[in-house]
Amino acid sequence: MRSITTLDLQYAHRFYGFKGEAQYLHGHTGVLTIEVEDSVNAGVNMVFPCNEIQKTAWDVLKNFDHALILREDDPLLPAILDVYEKQGIKNGHPNNVMKGEAFKTELATAYPDCRLVVTKETMTVEGMIKIVYDLLKDKLNIAKLTFTSGVNAASAEFETKNEIDRCPLCGIALNENGVPAPYKIGYGDAAFSPQRPVCSAGRHTHPKQAQRYEGRGV
Repeated sequence: MRSITTLDLQYAHRFYGFKGEAQYLHGHTGVLTIEVEDSVNAGVNMVFPCNEIQKTAWDVLKNFDHALILREDDPLLPAILDVYEKQGIKNGHPNNVMKGEAFKTELATAYPDCRLVVTKETMTVEGMIKIVYDLLKDKLNIAKLTFTSGVNAASAEFETKNEIDRCPLCGIALNENGVPAPYKIGYGDAAFSPQRPVCSAGRHTHPKQAQRYEGRGV
């Protein structure tokens, strides 16, 4: 079965070398649909919490929101960077706070400080799907991605790993140690000890981590 969620991305780009209107700089509101596949987790009766899918994806994909996306060989790229430098915003600005983690892959490089993503290929809806899958394939059990932008849409299906170990209390993925990753210490209500390991997605102590906690006599 699948859990499905969507994210909205507002961005500007152009198709450098394209013989049509899209060769001009223009903006879009894109909608990314992520389908995560696995067995239904009996503890929470869901495959995977959709809000956790969004959080995991958004940590990376916020780099594409309110961003300019240009191909690496686009002559507009150095011109934009020159303007940003003269404006004093190339290396960041106090109001530029919605930034994701910088990344560099074979398909794209993100520069969060200046809200710029440089791609190897033209950023079509098909190109976006390839970039997103490359960024999230090791974080989520992705079965299908769909990206729409204006009247353009594309989708692709992927082979899944299945049977990812998940928390029976909140449904989020567990790491190789059998605990939510990353889990936070003392997250949530004051009823929890500041030293007591608590699940990062909810106000509870994860069962396996609690066993280790009690075993240490803390």
